[in-house]
Amino acid sequence: MAALGKEATMQASALGDDGVQTVRYWLYAPGRGACKWDEFYERGIMGLAWGEVGDLSSYATKQGLKQQMLQTYPENGTQKNDIHALWQFANEMKPGDVVFAKRGTTEIIGRGIVTGDYVYDADAEHYRNVRGVRWTHKGNWSLDEPWPVRKTLTEITDYTDRLAQLKAFFEEEDGAFDGEEMPAPLTEYPVEKFLKEVYMDRRGYDAIVGLLKAKKNIILQGAPGVGKTYAAKRLAYSMMGVKDVLRVKLVQFHQSYSYEDFIEGYRPSGAGFELVKGAFYSFCKKAAEDEENAYFFIIDEINRGNLSKIFGELFMLIESDKRGPENKLQLLYSRELFSVPTNVHIIGMMNTADRSLAMLDYALRRRFAFVELGPAFDSDGFRDYCAGLDSPRFEALVREVESLNSAIADDESLGEGFCIGHSYFCNMEADSCTDAALASIVEYELIPMLKEYWFDEPGKVREWTDRLHRTLR
Repeated sequence: MAALGKEATMQASALGDDGVQTVRYWLYAPGRGACKWDEFYERGIMGLAWGEVGDLSSYATKQGLKQQMLQTYPENGTQKNDIHALWQFANEMKPGDVVFAKRGTTEIIGRGIVTGDYVYDADAEHYRNVRGVRWTHKGNWSLDEPWPVRKTLTEITDYTDRLAQLKAFFEEEDGAFDGEEMPAPLTEYPVEKFLKEVYMDRRGYDAIVGLLKAKKNIILQGAPGVGKTYAAKRLAYSMMGVKDVLRVKLVQFHQSYSYEDFIEGYRPSGAGFELVKGAFYSFCKKAAEDEENAYFFIIDEINRGNLSKIFGELFMLIESDKRGPENKLQLLYSRELFSVPTNVHIIGMMNTADRSLAMLDYALRRRFAFVELGPAFDSDGFRDYCAGLDSPRFEALVREVESLNSAIADDESLGEGFCIGHSYFCNMEADSCTDAALASIVEYELIPMLKEYWFDEPGKVREWTDRLHRTLR
């Protein structure tokens, strides 16, 4: 099986999504003019050409694949779309995904479910990049309008309106697919894995879980880089025991985020205006249909939104003792009687170093439990991580940052809420922990922060800039 490129793996890991399994949808052309469709259907496969570049799983990065493509097929120009299609085929598509076969831009000729990992068939004449597919349908279905993309392979998961039309082609009268999507296997996520990745001890973890179960709503607050978002998703996965992304929803508040985005509101449509349900409303409805399982709604930068405006009448409904259908309130626009399910947990994140933001509304504050997350440089997990990197310069830089944090905590104008978190130094490997990588962290992340902290004390900025630089010499 093709391995993910290092940069893709690190990005997924940073968000807590590595190992998460979800169904993705793809639009696929089986050869020019669908010339390979009959063959691929009979063989139960899908294939891509460009076999001369070799086994796609041998390329660690997309850039490496690009260089080889340009070298192998110089006459084809930039080949941006082809390169992207090949990379996704080998690294992002997975068993359980749904594929719609097409001819041209307006005709669907089949539907199938991916059953196999990527394989390079060196003996094939041209279409050497192969995956197994259980083709469930073969025929002809016409689209209402042409697809705007002409790539051989295109992920269409986010094309919700177009995807709904494709799904409708294959619905029976009872509304079910003839050949349901294979349920994606869920990756287990035990508490031990959370403790190892988040650098937290069991006592601290149990306290947070206890608060979240009792209160239903918590806010993780702390300085930049303590891993609030990183911890929030993993906290949800650990309480579920699996990485079930369908039971976790992440949104980010900002100054323009509104009740209409969160609960419901009118939006322009072709016929004028239509009532559109918001993220939290839709999530609660899904949770209510699966009351045996816990659901987690995560709000990043919760203090950046106008909370009274966003939550509206839900100020009361999110309280732990006001949950459930016996505590319904009428929504503003639809007049629907609505309740927040008991199995919905809300996790907010708040940056304590953001001086531009006002304190939280007291009415909201008393409905949340607040958990302070601090730098975890002295945790057993982080020390094990340092030891694994085996980099004296990395260790020296970390020790200097710990000293810097002591100075920040003692500063009357700052305090512990402004200390620098450990996540600036996470997700590195021994071969990527280079002098250049460490210098980049110092120069482009830490020093700009110090200039903001001590904007009126340039002497302190110079002192700590010099001290940080010295660790890298």
